[in-house]
Amino acid sequence: MPLTVSPTPLAGLLRVQPHVFGDARGFFLELHNAQAFAAAGLDSYAWVQDNLSRSVQGTVRGLHFQAPPYAQAKLVCCLEGRVKDVVVDIRKGSPTYGKAYAEVLDSDRMNMLLIPEGFAHGFSVLSTSCLFFYKCTSYYHKPSEGGLAWDDPALDIDWEVDTPILSAKDEQNPPLARFNSPF
Repeated sequence: MPLTVSPTPLAGLLRVQPHVFGDARGFFLELHNAQAFAAAGLDSYAWVQDNLSRSVQGTVRGLHFQAPPYAQAKLVCCLEGRVKDVVVDIRKGSPTYGKAYAEVLDSDRMNMLLIPEGFAHGFSVLSTSCLFFYKCTSYYHKPSEGGLAWDDPALDIDWEVDTPILSAKDEQNPPLARFNSPF
């Protein structure tokens, strides 16, 4: 199955569009096909864990990452609903360090982002609810988890939600100015 891969303004962060076969019954697609990913030059990722979350409208999750040696690359998509997906470059020395990129992911297009290690990731739910799916290259390791303040003015992120629903953990993450990146 062919897939289209295109760059974003953040080096290494890629848009991935699988081929969606649709008709009057609905649709079919392959979320991941090792041969198609290899043909697109994305065969260096060894996926070891799949995650699925359900969230209600107004939820903001993030901005999260796992520090080395448990850092994770992620392939993310919205299986049901619509989210604003946000990625921040936290790689020291990167020309786009501290820059955010956002893209709407939705179940109509089934578009995805491939997020390499060295990026913080989050999303806000724009639809009534969403099912959010992500493949990871490393297992979850609680002592290695970290985050950035979702509402840091320096990141200039418009989450497109009026009253965000947050976890207690996400309310405590530091702003970029007080952040010491492990990458």
